[in-house]
Amino acid sequence: AAAEMGLFKYLEFLAIISINLGIINLVPLPVFDGGHLMFCAIEAIKRKPVSMRVREAAMMVGLVLLAMLFVLVFSNDISRLSDGFFSR
Repeated sequence: AAAEMGLFKYLEFLAIISINLGIINLVPLPVFDGGHLMFCAIEAIKRKPVSMRVREAAMMVGLVLLAMLFVLVFSNDISRLSDGFFSR
Protein backbone atom coordinates (compact mmCIF):
# COMPACT_ATOMS: atom_id res chain seq x y z
CA ALA A 1 0.00 0.00 0.00
CA ALA A 2 2.88 2.39 0.80
CA ALA A 3 4.48 1.68 -2.57
CA GLU A 4 1.27 2.65 -4.35
CA MET A 5 1.32 6.03 -2.55
CA GLY A 6 4.62 6.99 -4.10
CA LEU A 7 8.34 6.64 -3.66
CA PHE A 8 8.61 9.04 -0.71
CA LYS A 9 5.94 7.22 1.33
CA TYR A 10 7.55 3.88 0.52
CA LEU A 11 10.99 5.04 1.65
CA GLU A 12 9.46 6.61 4.77
CA PHE A 13 7.77 3.29 5.58
CA LEU A 14 11.06 1.41 5.12
CA ALA A 15 12.86 3.90 7.37
CA ILE A 16 10.26 3.50 10.13
CA ILE A 17 10.55 -0.29 10.00
CA SER A 18 14.36 -0.07 10.10
CA ILE A 19 14.31 2.28 13.10
CA ASN A 20 11.82 0.04 14.94
CA LEU A 21 14.00 -3.03 14.38
CA GLY A 22 17.05 -1.13 15.62
CA ILE A 23 15.26 -0.06 18.80
CA ILE A 24 13.91 -3.54 19.46
CA ASN A 25 17.41 -4.97 18.95
CA LEU A 26 18.68 -2.76 21.79
CA VAL A 27 16.19 -4.16 24.33
CA PRO A 28 18.32 -5.49 27.20
CA LEU A 29 17.40 -9.15 26.72
CA PRO A 30 20.43 -11.44 26.40
CA VAL A 31 19.20 -12.73 23.05
CA PHE A 32 19.46 -9.26 21.50
CA ASP A 33 22.44 -6.94 21.13
CA GLY A 34 21.12 -4.89 24.05
CA GLY A 35 21.70 -7.89 26.29
CA HIS A 36 25.30 -8.16 25.16
CA LEU A 37 25.76 -4.45 25.81
CA MET A 38 24.24 -4.97 29.26
CA PHE A 39 26.77 -7.70 30.04
CA CYS A 40 29.60 -5.46 28.79
CA ALA A 41 28.38 -2.69 31.08
CA ILE A 42 28.22 -5.08 34.04
CA GLU A 43 31.75 -6.25 33.28
CA ALA A 44 32.94 -2.65 33.11
CA ILE A 45 31.39 -1.86 36.49
CA LYS A 46 32.47 -5.07 38.26
CA ARG A 47 35.89 -5.17 36.55
CA LYS A 48 35.51 -8.90 35.96
CA PRO A 49 33.47 -10.97 33.51
CA VAL A 50 30.05 -12.31 34.36
CA SER A 51 30.16 -16.06 34.98
CA MET A 52 29.13 -18.40 32.21
CA ARG A 53 26.42 -19.86 34.43
CA VAL A 54 24.79 -16.43 34.89
CA ARG A 55 25.04 -15.74 31.16
CA GLU A 56 23.42 -19.07 30.32
CA ALA A 57 20.60 -18.50 32.82
CA ALA A 58 20.00 -14.99 31.47
CA MET A 59 19.98 -16.35 27.93
CA MET A 60 17.35 -18.93 28.84
CA VAL A 61 15.17 -16.29 30.53
CA GLY A 62 15.53 -14.08 27.46
CA LEU A 63 14.59 -16.92 25.13
CA VAL A 64 11.53 -17.78 27.23
CA LEU A 65 10.41 -14.14 27.25
CA LEU A 66 10.93 -13.91 23.50
CA ALA A 67 9.01 -17.15 22.93
CA MET A 68 6.16 -15.85 25.11
CA LEU A 69 6.08 -12.66 23.05
CA PHE A 70 5.92 -14.68 19.83
CA VAL A 71 3.06 -16.78 21.18
CA LEU A 72 1.17 -13.66 22.26
CA VAL A 73 1.59 -11.97 18.88
CA PHE A 74 0.77 -15.15 16.98
CA SER A 75 -2.39 -15.80 19.02
CA ASN A 76 -3.42 -12.17 18.60
CA ASP A 77 -3.03 -12.47 14.82
CA ILE A 78 -4.98 -15.71 14.73
CA SER A 79 -7.81 -14.25 16.79
CA ARG A 80 -8.01 -11.22 14.47
CA LEU A 81 -7.95 -13.50 11.44
CA SER A 82 -10.65 -15.77 12.83
CA ASP A 83 -12.83 -12.79 13.84
CA GLY A 84 -12.65 -11.46 10.30
CA PHE A 85 -13.20 -14.89 8.77
CA PHE A 86 -16.23 -15.85 10.83
CA SER A 87 -17.88 -12.43 10.70
CA ARG A 88 -18.52 -12.80 6.95
